[in-house]
Amino acid sequence: MLARTIESLARAAPGAALLPIIHRGDLEFYEACKAGIEANLAQRLVAPVFGGATRQESIRSGLEALSHAPTPPEIVLIHDAARPFVFGSLIERAVSGAAAHGAAVPGMTPADTIKRIDACGSVAETLPRGQLRAIQTPQAFRFELILGAHRKAALAGAGDLTDDATVAEFAGHRVQVFAGEESNMKITTPEDFARAEAQLIAELADIRAGQGYDVHAFGPGNHVWLGGVRLEHDRGLAGHSDADVLSHAITDALLGALADGDIGSHFPPTDPQWRGAPSRIFLSAAAAKVRARGGVIAHVDATIVCERPKLGPHRNAIRESLANIMDVSIDRVAVKATTSEGLGFTGREEGIASLAIATIRLPARGAL
Repeated sequence: MLARTIESLARAAPGAALLPIIHRGDLEFYEACKAGIEANLAQRLVAPVFGGATRQESIRSGLEALSHAPTPPEIVLIHDAARPFVFGSLIERAVSGAAAHGAAVPGMTPADTIKRIDACGSVAETLPRGQLRAIQTPQAFRFELILGAHRKAALAGAGDLTDDATVAEFAGHRVQVFAGEESNMKITTPEDFARAEAQLIAELADIRAGQGYDVHAFGPGNHVWLGGVRLEHDRGLAGHSDADVLSHAITDALLGALADGDIGSHFPPTDPQWRGAPSRIFLSAAAAKVRARGGVIAHVDATIVCERPKLGPHRNAIRESLANIMDVSIDRVAVKATTSEGLGFTGREEGIASLAIATIRLPARGAL
């Protein structure tokens, strides 16, 4: 979710730098998220700032860090990491609102009637729905205005202000509300995750499939690699890398779905740097290419053809390994094994073959 939010912001605000504010203990998690973000988007990220005990303290830490930049920004947008569906239209309104009014936030008119209740749970007042707004992010401000407001609130000991608009109001500034977007949901509950998944699938309307096939001959050795799992065997597989025939087939299937060449064009066997390299590097890179296009891996179905080693006892370990390499859930990875009934080179135990089909979902043109 964090990676998706960062990518959405970077695409929606192409001229902006992005400053993440994270918990000190989450640095390793943040770096892992960053590694999966498209390179030209990730380079817009500046070094993260560690937050405080409250949201308010965390935002002030980020603003103070920006104040020490060689050229502090004129306008700053503050956005929840839990809102991954932010688009350029909303960013444009936010920037325009901050430029015109100094402080501007997106808001949605509630669809339901809102009532205030008393301590006993009885209706105390019915609020005029036309005057109410559910406030979203990004909240946009002139930088000096919101920095000064946060400093003033901190000096006054006002530490329970729930959003940055409230901080600006506390400091005496008027805050303009502009039209929010229904799709700009905040993910908090399990039900929110289900809604977000449905929304993401609706955006990823370009469904593609790719196929892969690979063969490696047996040679000297005492083990084989299949799907990133080492299996003891009386022979090894010959190849420039670790000869993981299963990972190679899936890599080609993913690249085929992207119409982006094959494993040899990205990792040529003539390049000495890949001699003996673990094939998880190739598969992980192909999966990252899908994410870099804003897509997801929907399913991988692979078949291994060999007489030996027997793969049944290792099937789930191989599935789990592949899922980890591609950063998908294990229920999106199918691995089957079959023999060729003694026929052909696999039947004569001269080598192992693997076939794979990968299904991916990419954003429909213009969705992002």
